[in-house]
Amino acid sequence: MIERYTRPEMGRLWSLENRFRVWLEVELAVCEAWHALGEIPQADMESIRQKADIDVTRILEHEERTRHDVIAFLTNVEEFVGPSARFIHLGCTSSDIVDTANGVLLKRSGEMVLAGLDKLLDVLKRMAQDNRGRLCMGRTHGVHAEPTSFGLKMAGFYAEFSRHRQRVARAVENAAVGKISGAVGTYAYVPPEIESRACALLGLTADPISTQIVQRDRYAEFFTALGVMGGGVERLCLELRHLQRTEVLEVEEGFGKGQKGSSAMPHKKNPISAENLTGLSRLLRSNALAAMENQALWHERDISHSSVERVIMPDSTILADYMLSRLAGLLSGLRVIPENMERNLWSSYGLFFSQAVLLALIEGGMERQKAYEAVQRIAMDCWTQKKNFPEAVRHDSAMSAALGPKALESLFDPANFLKYEDMILKRVFGS
Repeated sequence: MIERYTRPEMGRLWSLENRFRVWLEVELAVCEAWHALGEIPQADMESIRQKADIDVTRILEHEERTRHDVIAFLTNVEEFVGPSARFIHLGCTSSDIVDTANGVLLKRSGEMVLAGLDKLLDVLKRMAQDNRGRLCMGRTHGVHAEPTSFGLKMAGFYAEFSRHRQRVARAVENAAVGKISGAVGTYAYVPPEIESRACALLGLTADPISTQIVQRDRYAEFFTALGVMGGGVERLCLELRHLQRTEVLEVEEGFGKGQKGSSAMPHKKNPISAENLTGLSRLLRSNALAAMENQALWHERDISHSSVERVIMPDSTILADYMLSRLAGLLSGLRVIPENMERNLWSSYGLFFSQAVLLALIEGGMERQKAYEAVQRIAMDCWTQKKNFPEAVRHDSAMSAALGPKALESLFDPANFLKYEDMILKRVFGS
């Protein structure tokens, strides 16, 4: 299922071979920096450029023996390069390569997530504009409150996902750092200029201060931003799931030819995409917690973070990419059912006009509590007796006397609830 929605390049980015190739990118960038400072002769640099390569099978064979992935990697690179390989990894420690490569991988995967957010935002904007003025019931506590429009619902989600995009973009920027500062980060055997030159070649910012590693608050921010975004996906999908309940049925997920909803009940059409995405958001949040647990390490570093990151880095970015793509597809194929919105709107007998009557009574001089009690009395009677609230107000002599015919004429127009819709949409989308 994930392959249907996740771009192939996101999966390739986190493949074992690409992970080693990004390590090689880092090593080559460091070599170029040393060469620029005159420490690697031209002939050796040419040899490194032309011959440096990897063979994953050989790396894994070496790792089986050495029990150290970076040493296994370097051993394999040396097999390709030959004598000039003595200049590779000069002055570096393993985390210089791994953490700088992490910065590259998080930046590249983060840019794909941002592209997915842009696509989703386009869909939400179109839905908001297409459903401008389409009245539907607004609910609080799951109970009818007052009307809104389906366009405003979608505009609200657009505004939220714009904030998610801002958070993810900021987190990508803060994670896109490298460190080439040697063991415990003191630059004892590799000058800061090597770091700045290598990071510039890789499109990263040099971490102003590192220990043996880049500090994991940067990664915690990255995965927390994805987790918060997952919460937004769940909020939208929870809304869609509710709106697809048989008793509500204001929207419906696309249902393809030949699709089946239940092995036992042929009539079933279930909100499976919204439900799947709700579940996956839990994984993003749990991975964010794991990233936060990685912040506190012993002294200048330990290795307890490494095993966690081997799981959450590919898992969370691939999941985020998948979720955004699937959600955009769900919304693009969503069937909006205006007649059911209209039916549901009036299924509570027009009680949503109660505040309009309350405020009109107060404006006419009645004390608020007395006005509230008067409106509530009629509203509760309409609810239990299934009577139309506007008609009940019109036929109540005390109400008619207090409000007058002019107010009674204008109070019960549903369009009143959308008089500021255009203003809200302009605030969200601009002019």
